Amino acid sequence: MAHIFVGSGSSGLVERMSIIEIRNLTKDFRVGFWKNRPVRALDDLCLDVHKGDVFGFLGPNGAGKTTTLKLLMNLLRATSGSAHILGEPVESVSMRRRIGYLPENPYFYDYLTPDELLTYVGRLFGIRQPALGKKVRSLLDRVGLAEARRLQLRKFSKGMVQRIGIAQAIINDPEVVFLDEPMSGLDPLGRREVREVILSLKDQGVTVFFSSHILPDVEALCDRVAILRKGRLQAVGALEEILRMKIEAYEIILARVKPEDTNRLRSMCDALTTIGDRLHLRASSSRQVQLILAHALANDAELISANPVRPSLEDYFLHEVGSGRDGASRQ
Repeated sequence: MAHIFVGSGSSGLVERMSIIEIRNLTKDFRVGFWKNRPVRALDDLCLDVHKGDVFGFLGPNGAGKTTTLKLLMNLLRATSGSAHILGEPVESVSMRRRIGYLPENPYFYDYLTPDELLTYVGRLFGIRQPALGKKVRSLLDRVGLAEARRLQLRKFSKGMVQRIGIAQAIINDPEVVFLDEPMSGLDPLGRREVREVILSLKDQGVTVFFSSHILPDVEALCDRVAILRKGRLQAVGALEEILRMKIEAYEIILARVKPEDTNRLRSMCDALTTIGDRLHLRASSSRQVQLILAHALANDAELISANPVRPSLEDYFLHEVGSGRDGASRQ
């Protein structure tokens, strides 16, 4: 199992353990009438996911996200490359007891109730009564399905099926949870409940690896993200580091600016807008910011705020996906 060291603390080094290690993972599918034309769905993917992280795996439809998860679950065999989870190859059967998985489109036997489904899954993991009954009730309450515990799954909406899918993925108290589009089909309340489940898993030290196209949820939850495009890694890193790399401008808000100073400030910035009794200035460099602040404060203006303007994860994602760049910009 690999160990990553990052700067932090009094010693300057903190050990980060790689719970998921992906090395040069490649998957080709053969298509066509005679299955003689290879199409590459995943191309030479290398990733490390650290212990306790919530890791977001992003990309448009067809980028290779689900293929990657199926390879990690050993539901597909890689054309080349390797992957390890918890220090064991993905083919390991014993390792399965320590992980949880929610597929993109979960399907369960329609005539089971949530109680029956979770009891069945719990027994597969060797959980026995009365502990199993308590765990089932706790999980149903946790995912907002306590009142539907005896309703057959065939009467569930897609969002409700998604919630029971999350419950079965964590019934064994896994060390790593893999979630493929866990927010799919959920209303805002359901999304909030799933976010709370993911954050509670993180608080317990569980590593969460999930794919999603709902970027505000990724931005709210993730420690690190990776962006995939046409099977190739475009960027990977800590979320705050990725967004910090892309400062677009600086926004300064001033109050109590003397009328004779307005034109002088306008000449120092890229744009100036008056809103009520405040001036909103936009600057493109830190040097401009220094000059503006020095002049404003020297002339008794009041500084309301001065902030860098960074793109949201959605802006960054659209830029990376639309740029067409190959290769990883950050590892």
